[in-house]
Amino acid sequence: MTDKSACIIGASGGIGSALAALLPARGYGRIHAGMRSPRTVAGPGFRPFAIDLCDTASIETAAADIAAAGPLDLLVVATGVLHREPDIRPERSLKQIERDAMETVFSINTIGPALVARYFLPLLARDRRAVAVFLSARVGSIADNRLGGWHSYRASKAALNALVRGFAIEARARNGQSVVAALHPGTVDTGLSKPFQRGVRAGQLFTASQSARHLLDVADRLGPDDSGGFFAWDGSVMPF
Repeated sequence: MTDKSACIIGASGGIGSALAALLPARGYGRIHAGMRSPRTVAGPGFRPFAIDLCDTASIETAAADIAAAGPLDLLVVATGVLHREPDIRPERSLKQIERDAMETVFSINTIGPALVARYFLPLLARDRRAVAVFLSARVGSIADNRLGGWHSYRASKAALNALVRGFAIEARARNGQSVVAALHPGTVDTGLSKPFQRGVRAGQLFTASQSARHLLDVADRLGPDDSGGFFAWDGSVMPF
């Protein structure tokens, strides 16, 4: 079956591009690849499009264009920011919290995905199983926070997890077969984690391709009863 349709938001990133590369072998014939600066993506069925999570009009326009191509079987929001030179770094203490940096982190990690949900979740198929996953992070678990620090990133992902629970409730009203979930991809060898890999245990640093494969495996296994949940790369349930 190659007539399934997927949309990857953040398709130019490490995990997003790896996800897009794996989808054709999993039966997806149409792959909408959203990125801030669209570029040619090799392979049949790929449809790059422009989207900026900090621009509501960009999100709305992209959704309208994709709606014309038919319903989606899979939506993945694979975007996020932890650090960005020269102004965004994970805080080691509350003394390092800065308004502008925190607002940017929330804009990209929480508000942008929320607006994607507003305009893209209605594009999910309503007559069959359809899945939407939002990449979260273990540090977004309030119950699992024993180290402190990284305040903006932690809070932005915790807020995203709360939003995903609400998105799932609304999606279920449209389609009882839908699944909306937050997924923790593990520690992945991408630009986001590069400065923080020193303490990662052997075997716990994944390539983008490994992580993408894990995430798709989990997404394939989730059912309607799992909708609204928060899951790790191996399918284990994460505490909120």
